[in-house]
Amino acid sequence: MNKYKIYIPIIVSIAVIVGIFIGSNLNYQNKTAMLFGNSPQEAKIKRLIDFIEYDYVENVNTDSLLDGTIKNIVAKLDPHSVYIPVKEHSEIEEKMNGKFVGVGIQFRMYKDTLTIIKTTKNGPSEKAGLKAGDRILIADKDTLFGKNLDSDAIIKKLKGEPKSKVYLLIYRKSNQKYIPLTVKRDMIPIKSIDVSYLLRDGIGYIKLNSFTATSHDEFKSALNKLKKKGMQTMILDLRGNPGGYIGVTTKIIDEFLEDNKLIVFTKDKKGNIENSLASKRGGFENGKIYVLIDENSASASEILAGALQDNDKGIIVGRRSFGKGLVQQDMELGDGSSVRLTTARYYTPTGRSIQKPYKLNQKQNYYADDFEKRFRSGELTSADSIKVVDSLKFTTPKGKLVYGGGGITPDVFVAIDTTALFANFHFRIMNEFTFNYIDNHRSDFENMPLTYFMEDFDSNQKISDAYIKSISKNKRVKYEKQIRHFLKAIFARELYDENGFYQVLNQEDKMILKVLELENGIDINNFSD
Repeated sequence: MNKYKIYIPIIVSIAVIVGIFIGSNLNYQNKTAMLFGNSPQEAKIKRLIDFIEYDYVENVNTDSLLDGTIKNIVAKLDPHSVYIPVKEHSEIEEKMNGKFVGVGIQFRMYKDTLTIIKTTKNGPSEKAGLKAGDRILIADKDTLFGKNLDSDAIIKKLKGEPKSKVYLLIYRKSNQKYIPLTVKRDMIPIKSIDVSYLLRDGIGYIKLNSFTATSHDEFKSALNKLKKKGMQTMILDLRGNPGGYIGVTTKIIDEFLEDNKLIVFTKDKKGNIENSLASKRGGFENGKIYVLIDENSASASEILAGALQDNDKGIIVGRRSFGKGLVQQDMELGDGSSVRLTTARYYTPTGRSIQKPYKLNQKQNYYADDFEKRFRSGELTSADSIKVVDSLKFTTPKGKLVYGGGGITPDVFVAIDTTALFANFHFRIMNEFTFNYIDNHRSDFENMPLTYFMEDFDSNQKISDAYIKSISKNKRVKYEKQIRHFLKAIFARELYDENGFYQVLNQEDKMILKVLELENGIDINNFSD
């Protein structure tokens, strides 16, 4: 787990479920399933719906009824087979395609007014002249302030067709002026790489948050830029990455493996096997690679970690991954809805199944309790508490022992930072404090380079002292050092997006510090935490 994960662990675990839901691996050709055909079972369901629609004493929304029925049926399968209603399709497609049509802003509701945190670089809003701190009062003829609108309602007002226009009235606090603007909507990228930079001479860092349609192109671009800057060792951070497209994943893995190396294979219930092999195009085959994983690294993240581990490529650092190794196939139901049914299992090159054991009809509670079970068992704080099954022992080409039974067990274990969990509880309060401070001192940060911020921000601790005073109530605050550091990261996110956020966090990140220790010559076999 990232040292300063912005959500508490249980919320993160729930987020993993959502991530797996939208990131199901679609490596098969889509099929269209006709819901009501000629089989007795299908005819039986159709007849029941007709009875309810025409003969039942009350008027019933049969579409809603049918949605609920399908959900109940799919819920009795495995934890990863899901029903996707029509209304959820567009949002899922946007996330997986890595782009959407909009105006290109990040915003928050501040005192019941839509306030811009930042604009997308070279996006429609930036081109139209919007700035961080601007309040959007009216969009077309819709008033956006004083109505307690939620984020979904705001997004619906600002989204639209490509090249369509939205007329905005904004209030700019810095000069206390009302400004009318016209913004032409366009495609806005959803980045899957949060940050990439040289951590130190020769060591590059890339954080990948998902495997979407654009992830390989993003990765290749980041890889090439870091190589030009002299990167010989890469830290690839997959913590919290819930997965995504398998085809994109294999392309990224291919950057590390030599020609014809096995990446992953799948097996369906008929025993049919499909292999994915590396090609000659790898851009980092001769480089050194560390992969960071945690209990929320799932699906495609585990395929990548397992492929490198089983091919004796690089070092996997962190904690045992989530354990999602089932293949889903998207099957359309004819009305815009679909089901994603599990049709096969993934296996690493040595033959390990990634999927952890599960029981049918326990989907709802199965994942919600997973983090708590791992924490209570000691697995997140001690490598000795990770349970392995001796009968599921496998050997890599160079003789390293690896284990199946669910998830990828790292080569080097790093315990969860329990002191950082305390700082997570400050996240919402820190966000409010940070926004208020920047909003009232925006000119102090204008045009400040990130390098200057990294070195000199709050060097006299006046800002962090003010925050601690606001929460302490004249009592001593626990983990003060961690709180000050996390607050600096929140300021960096507000001012520089994820790029600044992670560069600050990584200065004290336990897994990254462990990688740097390994690079300094510590014997992995004697490593303990």
